Amino acid sequence: MTENTSVGPWYRQPWLLFLLIFPGAAIIWCTIAITVALNTDNSMVTDDYSKEGRGINMEIARDQAAKDLGLRAEMAFDEREISLTVDTNEGSADYPYLILNLFHPTIAERDRTVQFRAVGDGHYTASLNQSIEGRWYFDLRGPDNDWRLKGESNLPAERRLTLGAGTEDRG
Repeated sequence: MTENTSVGPWYRQPWLLFLLIFPGAAIIWCTIAITVALNTDNSMVTDDYSKEGRGINMEIARDQAAKDLGLRAEMAFDEREISLTVDTNEGSADYPYLILNLFHPTIAERDRTVQFRAVGDGHYTASLNQSIEGRWYFDLRGPDNDWRLKGESNLPAERRLTLGAGTEDRG
């Protein structure tokens, strides 16, 4: 550089932008991360681990009770209608109603509970308010909540889903 070359003010130098862009990006990124962390619910954290452990033991007991009864169920989906047939070792299972819990694998707000009404001779039907599509975990429970059949599948299933005590349908 010679003495006659004019130099612009410091705030118009290209190196200033280069030096400020990284700290500026870090500040913006941290602001976004803190905002997201404060505004979202952390549903995976539990405060009472002993209560969760007792709940797991109760679920295992329900699974064993279904196995002892020899429960088997078949579900068929037709648009927004679900038909269900439940059998035991002694014949058809006659309950006044059954409860089907549908759990979405990633979005807890999409979980649903469906109540089946008895049609007779171990047959049950239920209607859905909305159609269900995609991967779902489900468990079927009796009115006294003393047994459970569980499984997972892509719903609505084109074939009948078979649930048995000790086995899970993975369709």
